[in-house]
Amino acid sequence: MAALLDALYAQADEFVRIRQDIHENPELAYEEFRTSDIVAEKLASWGYTVERGIGGTGVVGQLKRGTGKRSVGIRADMDALPIVETNTFGYSSRKVGVMHACGHDGHTAMLLAAARYLAKTGNFSGTLNLIFQPAEEGQGGAKRMMDEGLFTKYPCDAIFAMHNSPGEAQGTFHLRSGPTMASAENVTITLHGVGGHGAFPHRATDPIVAAASIVMALQTIVSRNIDPQSTAVITVGALNSGVANNVIPASATLKLSVRSLDRDVRNTLETRICALVNSQAESFGVRAEIHYQRNYPVLVNSETETHFAYGVARDLVGDAKVVYPAPALTGSEDFAFMLEKLPGCYLFIGNGDGGVGTDGKPTSACMVHNPGYNFNDANIGVGSAYWVALTQRYLTDANL
Repeated sequence: MAALLDALYAQADEFVRIRQDIHENPELAYEEFRTSDIVAEKLASWGYTVERGIGGTGVVGQLKRGTGKRSVGIRADMDALPIVETNTFGYSSRKVGVMHACGHDGHTAMLLAAARYLAKTGNFSGTLNLIFQPAEEGQGGAKRMMDEGLFTKYPCDAIFAMHNSPGEAQGTFHLRSGPTMASAENVTITLHGVGGHGAFPHRATDPIVAAASIVMALQTIVSRNIDPQSTAVITVGALNSGVANNVIPASATLKLSVRSLDRDVRNTLETRICALVNSQAESFGVRAEIHYQRNYPVLVNSETETHFAYGVARDLVGDAKVVYPAPALTGSEDFAFMLEKLPGCYLFIGNGDGGVGTDGKPTSACMVHNPGYNFNDANIGVGSAYWVALTQRYLTDANL
């Protein structure tokens, strides 16, 4: 594995430049036209069969070699976020209000680097499907690609993906089987009352008081309706109502983020939130209108494929740089849709913990979705080497 790492590090600079170019020119969900152009042109030049337009701006590159019957899929996401970047380095975003604040530029570059090596030097027998997905950030690009025939056109025996993890040492790998990332729901609650003068509250029906009570009562669902050993999160991210200090408004709106790591808990949360909100609203004499939107399901890694992915990481970088099993996370990922269809594993690569990376430079632990975030370019070498090692082992090893 040392020779493979050396080979991928030797070509990394070219893909660091690609990563930084994509970072400088970020594109939001379903607008990844320039990025998909780069991906498609590179893959085609290396001999992949390329299809564009699956899921809007998605790209799939397929490479067949030998007589092997097995097929594997590897997915990278491409979209940026609507965030104003605060970094001032030379390749900072040129689009005000749009930036790669989650590292999808790096995920794309890692997979491209692996793609070239596998096309030129890779030793495998079977079918490799490289999936460059749009619109991961809350827009369900994975599901759209599947709805448009992704796995019908490109069947896979297993599917894998990787995300960078700030706060973890650069170049380390983190994996777990079973529930790994949380489901995510967006809930909008509108409380309809009767507006009036702030000096005469008895002549109005105040939705703000009802909203305040609901905010506090919602937390009792987690503390009193969910098993303490289970994970559940109810966050009220917005409460909007009124414009003046002496006016009781006619309505108030709450916006919730709801997350869990278990399908039964997910259903319980929906049932209890709706029941509690309606009963609380009635007790205050207001009417509740609830829009409960289920977004991403619980991401569940299959045991066999996760153990396989762990073995690849261990052999590549050594036991000391692999955490298995890693803790579950309450963030969400639309790769969960793919894992509902196929066995596979979603793993993490450390993006930096504030120490010194393999390139001798200080690493940042700045969290994703932060205006100061940046993908750690030292991961392009080791991350692409991981994808090469996984592909070659999966498409040559008859037994997982």
